[in-house]
Amino acid sequence: MAENNLNKDVGRLGFSLMEISEDFDANRTLAEVVKSKDSRLWEGFPVMLANAANDHEFRYDQVVNYLNKSDHKKHFHDLVLLALAMYRYFHLSFSWSSQLRMRLPNNDVEQLKDFQNSLNHDGRVSLGEKEFNASRLVQTFQNYFEKDVEKSRRLKEKHEELSLEYALSQVFPPKQKELFKKKLDGEVMTKVEKEYYSRKVKKKVAALANPELHRLAQRLMEY
Repeated sequence: MAENNLNKDVGRLGFSLMEISEDFDANRTLAEVVKSKDSRLWEGFPVMLANAANDHEFRYDQVVNYLNKSDHKKHFHDLVLLALAMYRYFHLSFSWSSQLRMRLPNNDVEQLKDFQNSLNHDGRVSLGEKEFNASRLVQTFQNYFEKDVEKSRRLKEKHEELSLEYALSQVFPPKQKELFKKKLDGEVMTKVEKEYYSRKVKKKVAALANPELHRLAQRLMEY
């Protein structure tokens, strides 16, 4: 895979370097990341693996099938172990990673412990012919993890905003909804708007604020 295409595809796995490619195979991309031996991409492997698995696209055997050389397969296996160690470092638990960890043979369990120890004590992490600073690996994961949390927060806020818009539209016609928001935001209203608000909108607001009405409405929603 050409370098530009690989840089585009890793963006689909949460490690954006460039724009996203339309032709995308998560398992092939993970394999290409392994074969690239690019230190920056290897540092981001735990992020990419988590995103691929959470989107239900990651298949360990499929990635291995894309790797023809034994050293590539070994590097992939070690990168997966490093990712598992990283998730444990951040106290992250995924069903797929737990199942994968339970199937590890004893030598892999020891390797996993070595990675965890390096991360915990800011040591050096050896992968193939490369060495990584544990604190840099942790910081790389944390940076992208925080971005993902922030993205989720924004999506939640957007959902809540749209839900409120919909609810307001069920109660108030457009003009009344506009005055409701102006009053809520403390905006100045004209004399006509104030009179209309008092005559039409305020009565609905008072009804909505009635705790007994709210309780009854929630009770009806249960049926």
